[in-house]
Amino acid sequence: MKKSLSLFWYFLTVLLFLSQWLPAQKVYSTDSRYDADVTIYVTDSKYDADLLVYKVSSQYEADGNEGLWFFTESKYDADKKVYFTTSKYDADLLIYFVDSKYEAGWRNRERIYLMY
Repeated sequence: MKKSLSLFWYFLTVLLFLSQWLPAQKVYSTDSRYDADVTIYVTDSKYDADLLVYKVSSQYEADGNEGLWFFTESKYDADKKVYFTTSKYDADLLIYFVDSKYEAGWRNRERIYLMY
């Protein structure tokens, strides 16, 4: 019994340790381009976007790098700080907000590194 319990704690510790490097999408919208990790432009068409984004209501739903974003109130809680620009040409990443969680995802996987 002791061995299985200690094995459980070992795997739990390893899982928590590795989870720090998993890409999560907790995002903070900053007012300053200089504070941002990524500059973003919101397109009018999903066909122009690199990433289709769905806003989730819980930070636990924002797991992975597949366009499920949770907007935090504090930049210290965020994994990425983003700045929304009004010019497509100043942006690192073009996104489009979708209405369904199942529509979210990358259209241009060459830019996926921006959200890691």
